[in-house]
Amino acid sequence: MSTRDRQIRLGAFLMTPGHHVAAWRYPDTEASEVLSLKFYKKLALTAERGKFDMLFLADGLAVSENFPEAIAQTVTVRPEPLTLLSALSAVTEHVGLAATVSTTYNEPFHVARKFASLDYLSEGRAAWNVVTSANSAEALNFNKDEHLLHSLRYERAEEFLNVVTGLWDSWEDDAFVFDKAGATFGDRSKLHTLNHKGKWFSVRGPLNVARPIQGHPVVIQAGSSEPGKELAARTADVIFTAWQTIEEAQLFYSNVKGRLAKYGRSPDDLKIMPGIFPIIGRTEAEAYEKKALLEELIPQEAGISLLSNLISFDLSPYPVDGRLPNLPELEQINGGKSRFTLLKDLAEREGLTIRKLYQRIAGARGHREILGTPVQIADQLEEWFTQGAADGFNIMPPYLPGGLEDFVDLVVPELQRRGLFRTEYTGKTLRENLGLKRPAHPHSLKQTVSLSAK
Repeated sequence: MSTRDRQIRLGAFLMTPGHHVAAWRYPDTEASEVLSLKFYKKLALTAERGKFDMLFLADGLAVSENFPEAIAQTVTVRPEPLTLLSALSAVTEHVGLAATVSTTYNEPFHVARKFASLDYLSEGRAAWNVVTSANSAEALNFNKDEHLLHSLRYERAEEFLNVVTGLWDSWEDDAFVFDKAGATFGDRSKLHTLNHKGKWFSVRGPLNVARPIQGHPVVIQAGSSEPGKELAARTADVIFTAWQTIEEAQLFYSNVKGRLAKYGRSPDDLKIMPGIFPIIGRTEAEAYEKKALLEELIPQEAGISLLSNLISFDLSPYPVDGRLPNLPELEQINGGKSRFTLLKDLAEREGLTIRKLYQRIAGARGHREILGTPVQIADQLEEWFTQGAADGFNIMPPYLPGGLEDFVDLVVPELQRRGLFRTEYTGKTLRENLGLKRPAHPHSLKQTVSLSAK
């Protein structure tokens, strides 16, 4: 694809009622609607009006009680993503539906079946954000006394993903013929039983859902550690990642894209979409006013709790207006290693106190914050897109619904004016809209190789 033909890909990251830790206190936020289908329907239709590629829902499997004061000051309840996206599939037509599901505390058969079903309910718009759980509190909800080590979580994740994609390929694309006269619902010869036996899983299969409309729902990953990058290069269609500077983003982009060839993949087979936290004003002064108000609304305990959870280290005993204490070595961290490194480096590079650091990341949470007018926001997105740092962006509105509406109404038209973003959807499925190939069935590939050998 030529540079001129490339289009920015956009995800709407819907952490309700907004990404900022104090979003629920913001005057224009509908904080009481965090479990309301009407609220999510409004957001989904706004994203679809803005021609976004997908909605993206994060998830967690525990309420962290390490900081009791913060529980009262933060949003601790949200709908289960697959249930919610199944409902939204009935009220949207084009926008992709991406749910986060952990490989640490789920089983492959369940996950394969749910995403295959969502792909049919949405007519080919499902996506799975593959994560390994970083919150140690989640272990206690799943019959575990301790959280798996980071290296073991990735080892389990890789086998988990292999099992899920194998189950999606249980049936060939044309296996179901619905021949009433011949009494043949499905062609048994086109059924392939997985019979997987590995270190972590024993799964016979086959899946009792037909092969998904997209072949495989779009696979998204977010890991930026070495194991994460390698797994993504082999298996992912999209990477959500977090970088503060264009130089860091360019290095990551070239590193991961450079790994694809050894897996028989081209650079266009993987879309890299950094998270962006935009604070938009019709004037620059208005944008700064919004930022200042959000910072004023952060309860101190909530800020310390958020930062401590992100770096997997309790900061509550330390002076909030002092620098970060001596932190553990990276190999001692059993949470998110790439986020730990990013925030530690940010604090050291800019000499930030604990308070200044939590204010800095209270919205973006380690992702890049951009602030300004629609033209200034578009300028920064265009720079990263055209300078080899991104294929698109996962937009993280600071508060909802207003933060998403501002992006759709003010920034999207500017990107369209520059020819960087679609004016209409061109594909039927999420894969088509993202410019991703539909994976061929492995049995079809074997037949092709066999015929060519003859």
